[in-house]
Amino acid sequence: METNTQNIPVIELRHIGKSYHIGEEKIDVLSDINLQIKKKEFVSIMGSSGAGKSTLMNILGCLDRPTVGSYLLDGDEVSTLNDNELAYTRNKKIGFIFQSFNLLPRLSAVDNVILPMIYGKIFKKERRERAEKILKSVGLGERMNHMPAELSGGQRQRVAIARALVNNPAIIMADEPTGNLDSGSTKEIMDIFTELSDIGKTIILVTHEDDVALYARRHIILSDGQISHDTEREER
Repeated sequence: METNTQNIPVIELRHIGKSYHIGEEKIDVLSDINLQIKKKEFVSIMGSSGAGKSTLMNILGCLDRPTVGSYLLDGDEVSTLNDNELAYTRNKKIGFIFQSFNLLPRLSAVDNVILPMIYGKIFKKERRERAEKILKSVGLGERMNHMPAELSGGQRQRVAIARALVNNPAIIMADEPTGNLDSGSTKEIMDIFTELSDIGKTIILVTHEDDVALYARRHIILSDGQISHDTEREER
């Protein structure tokens, strides 16, 4: 019998918890998180300040480890990987986009996009060709040699998207990607996310903006470190 790979979770969290100690006090940030995300899903994560959104995103993105529980990424346990193994997994499978863009100010747009490929054993000529191609695909063909300070907020976020995509990851994780943008730039960026979803990328989007969350098909709400709602809307 053939397996329907589209129904296999790309991400599976089992009883994930995360806590910190401040002196002798234990602070529980996440508690008993159980979650499956399938390939090609477009998921938004919302919740009030302190609900655990960023902590959950850091665990999903292999930027942090849970205190307890199991995290399966493509069927492989990643919660116990060491730092080098986590870094390799991140670079190979996940593209990140942040609210603050996280571009290096002394590098041009194209050189910022090249950075993730340096660790991927890609030849120098191919790195630049791929970076230029993907910048053109997000509408920055005429701005690729500009420095971040010479770009608008929306343009900088497009550079960040290009950088996230350049290694062709299956999963895109975006943490408040429109938080610093005006409404026009927000729509442009979210239209790019919609296109990425349509071509089969798995997208996980943390946001506090209701109108941004509506671009996603599935909506998860965190409250006090636990999932309080997990709903899907009808197809667009």
